[in-house]
Amino acid sequence: MNAKPDVRLPAVSVIMPVLNEERHLRGAVEAILAQEYAGDMEVVIALGPSTDRTDEIAAGLVAEDPRVHTVPNPTGRTPAALNAAIKASRHPVVVRVDGHGMLSPHYIATAVRLLEETGAQNVGGIMHAEGENDWEHAVAAAMTSKIGVGNAAFHTGGQAAPAETVYLGVFRREALEQQGGYNEEFVRAQDWELNFRIREAGGLIWFSPELKVSYRPRPSVKALAKQYKDYGRWRHVVARYHEGSINLRYLAPPVAVCAIAAGLVVGVALTPWGLVIPGGYLAAIVAGSLPAGRGLPLKARLQIPVALATMHMSWGFGFLTSPKSLAQRVIASRRPAVLEAR
Repeated sequence: MNAKPDVRLPAVSVIMPVLNEERHLRGAVEAILAQEYAGDMEVVIALGPSTDRTDEIAAGLVAEDPRVHTVPNPTGRTPAALNAAIKASRHPVVVRVDGHGMLSPHYIATAVRLLEETGAQNVGGIMHAEGENDWEHAVAAAMTSKIGVGNAAFHTGGQAAPAETVYLGVFRREALEQQGGYNEEFVRAQDWELNFRIREAGGLIWFSPELKVSYRPRPSVKALAKQYKDYGRWRHVVARYHEGSINLRYLAPPVAVCAIAAGLVVGVALTPWGLVIPGGYLAAIVAGSLPAGRGLPLKARLQIPVALATMHMSWGFGFLTSPKSLAQRVIASRRPAVLEAR
């Protein structure tokens, strides 16, 4: 039986967008319910149209613990799921968790403390990628290395400080309501876009390495490529929608794609010297994979360059081929206020 909540601590709503998460959903929810947090807590799972046992697992979790609830998300889109879960929740602190994310034991208690100490509207920490097989170990190494993701603190770590964005996030409800929630036109990059709006309104986004969420990487090259292509595609939409929101780190992958493509064309059609660029890139990711793979099995280490190239090239390709119509559709929507202030 759960102990009586400490009313001196703010009550917390944990929201989860879920689609085809039979592999990780139970573990993710159990990690939430086991949090070492004395305040009141609820978990709201927004269920998309899954084709696996996700709904069955969610129903079992609801039956086992009265703190767990579900709401439908017929679109299956992440921002719509998040908004549906926010609207169905009731507490002043809102914690976003994905169906394949595992919270560290003190995550919520630490986040609530940081909200109070910093005055931030949103706090978040490290996306701690962890694999369960050789390929996933390779992807995790790539995703937590600077050669893989640049200087993004929520991937690679760093000092506590104000940030452009954070992984997932723990929000003050009033910040979400002020912004009307997530922009449902952003199929991807909805976190970055929301945090940009919060910062534009004068709010503080705070990164702290004290906060850690274990993340399970995509299980195949194809799935990783689709993930990063979508990231690049929608990050370009954010750049078109919010002027001044792009920086050099985001331009590196599309520049690399163009340079490698040009080098291959020149190398095949004109002179072998053109192959210096793609060859140099290959040498760079192989060299960068050595420190990234330290301590991993040989089979995992050998796959890190594949993971790095997949991430870079897919992100860059997605950015370069992002259709202007996506940004025009987003601009036309003008972010309807999907959440009402209480």
